[in-house]
Amino acid sequence: QVELEESGGGLVQAGDSLRLSCVSRVRTFGTMGWFRQAPGKEREFVARITWSGEPFYSDSVKGRFTLSRDNANNSVYLQMNSLKPEDTAVYYCVSTSKGGPGSDPNRYDTWGRGTQVTVSS
Repeated sequence: QVELEESGGGLVQAGDSLRLSCVSRVRTFGTMGWFRQAPGKEREFVARITWSGEPFYSDSVKGRFTLSRDNANNSVYLQMNSLKPEDTAVYYCVSTSKGGPGSDPNRYDTWGRGTQVTVSS
């Protein structure tokens, strides 16, 4: 059974918006967030949010993406605005019980299956 389930991906044009959702099937008290991976590229940190709701963003999405969290529903939401073709990737929801995971993918112990985001120019 998948512990993290993503939704909301799709095909949009440059400048459009998308909202990704991630629901955890278990109560998650640690950090949750998103990574992405484009074809032929390494996994890239996108954003993370602490249990208390403090978000952190990669420089590539800062000012365009907003990450929020609903602890009552074990969910996180990634609002993506002003999308660019370089945002095209599979987006993975992640969670961890480890403190201070930062942007290191190895410190996140639970991964969703991913949702495809494609931005056309």
